Amino acid sequence: MAEDNYLGDAEKAEEVGASVPSAILVQPASLTVAPTDAAAASDSTHSDETQADQDDSRNLEELAAVSTGPVYSAFSTGQKRFIVLMVTWAAFISPTSANIYFPALNPLEVDLNVSATLINLTLTSYMIFQGLAPTVFGDLADMAGRRPAYIIAFTIYLGANIGLALQSSYAALFILRCMQSTGSSGAIALGYGVVADISTSSERGSYMGMVGAGTMMGPALGPVIGGILAQFLGWRSIFWFLVIVAGCFLVPFALTVPETGRNVVGNGSVPPQGWNMTILEWLRLRREEKSGNGLSRSDTAEGRRLAQAELARTRKLRWPNPLKTIHIIMEKDMAVVLMYNALIYTAFYDIMASLPKLFQEIYHFNDLQIGLCYLPFGCGCALASFINGKMLDHNFQRVAKQIGFTIDRKHGDDLRHFPIERARLEIIWPLLGFGLACVLCYGWVLEKNANLAAPLVLQFFIGLCVNGAFNILSTLVVDLYPQSPSTATAANNFVRCFLGAGGTGIINIMIDGMGRGWCFTFLALVCIAAMPMLLVELKWGPIWREERRVRLEKHAEEKKTSVQREASSESVVDDEQVRGETVGSEAEKGKS
Repeated sequence: MAEDNYLGDAEKAEEVGASVPSAILVQPASLTVAPTDAAAASDSTHSDETQADQDDSRNLEELAAVSTGPVYSAFSTGQKRFIVLMVTWAAFISPTSANIYFPALNPLEVDLNVSATLINLTLTSYMIFQGLAPTVFGDLADMAGRRPAYIIAFTIYLGANIGLALQSSYAALFILRCMQSTGSSGAIALGYGVVADISTSSERGSYMGMVGAGTMMGPALGPVIGGILAQFLGWRSIFWFLVIVAGCFLVPFALTVPETGRNVVGNGSVPPQGWNMTILEWLRLRREEKSGNGLSRSDTAEGRRLAQAELARTRKLRWPNPLKTIHIIMEKDMAVVLMYNALIYTAFYDIMASLPKLFQEIYHFNDLQIGLCYLPFGCGCALASFINGKMLDHNFQRVAKQIGFTIDRKHGDDLRHFPIERARLEIIWPLLGFGLACVLCYGWVLEKNANLAAPLVLQFFIGLCVNGAFNILSTLVVDLYPQSPSTATAANNFVRCFLGAGGTGIINIMIDGMGRGWCFTFLALVCIAAMPMLLVELKWGPIWREERRVRLEKHAEEKKTSVQREASSESVVDDEQVRGETVGSEAEKGKS
């Protein structure tokens, strides 16, 4: 595809211009006093030594080579931060919707006069759609752009929450919960896609950390907010609260957040078309076209239309295909990462799902007190997201320096010959080791009915370490499949949600049958036993990644050739039609 070639050119490795620093300033000969041979040799030697010392002390990034390609992202740092802040807000809404619902279970059971089993089915159905919906919205975003996907998803979400706040029957509750999950669950996949659009691999960790912080603050703060609202304002206030939060996101997003999809706006320099354009962009472009200001010789209105047409030619709108997610899951390197990521996510979510039952049995807490017990999780998760982002970026630079790889934040890095698996996974081992040890200890602390401080402290470290490992693997998923980051994240969400749904469905049965201590020991041991999967990724992942790259490039080249062949055949047909019309008109003139 043309846009893939465009992105490839933007991320090619650069040639190192060794003579550039010394060739920047050249003094005219007329202003220079010719030195003696000895002085010239001395100055030359001293200059060479000084230059060598300076070169040795410079960072690889400071020695970045001259690149003639376009910058990876035309958005400024301020614009990037604003965009990431908005998608982090959206990523916070998605898990909050799932967890803020927990304190409403008992009141809904009473008001709707149904059993606890039926109420729990609304949790299971939510997680099922949480896995399915991103497969549709991820493909839609990679095909038509991020803005349309966000706007459609949150419009559905707003309508579902209004319906949930007004409904009074179990059937409506069940259906609307599925719609609520459909609208909110795509936000995480879309957020990671936006980060991949605007950031290179060397800076992606920090931005991923911000989105991850929003994602993991939801499970921590959701039950607290839900408990307060349900206890003092009733369960309907929970859904009105979500309507307000979502509305406060959707309105400024629709007005101000620009399109970032690279098949729609390239690196951000091509103005979007139609519904990909914000109202502010539309007004600005109208003003520029009328006044003629702000358009350089190379950036005319005609040039913009040609750039838009070039991207539109390779962007064919169709119904989103969820099966693309399955194709990603079937890739060998992706399958290894996705499966292990789902395992640690299941262990993490099992701890959160079992907390209300266990803390009510052990400490006799009410719904509000149980909600407050999620705060250590939230603090650990938020801290992990920010720390891990910095660690990922730092380790990327460290590995690049070790292998002599030149980092180019401006134009992007060609990861064809870069061990991205090593750069991401090197920092995961201490997090996994300590985090899984805390999971094991957590079960035995609850088994012995220890003081409340013990499980809360362990919850903090579980959130810090286990969730930190989850964030690292989620970042690697995007790095391994940069051509469709939203679809890749949807595949990640699909696997972890289905495995997590099964785990949370049987966790209470496991606790009753095995006991608290052995149940969480079993979860920790499963994750430890599966850790060699990451060693497999380190050894064979780069080989599988290169095989996929070659296969996709061959497919893109064949598709490009087919498009060119069709275009040439259409041109021949048009020429023949024009020739026929010309001959016919001349014949008619001859008759007349």
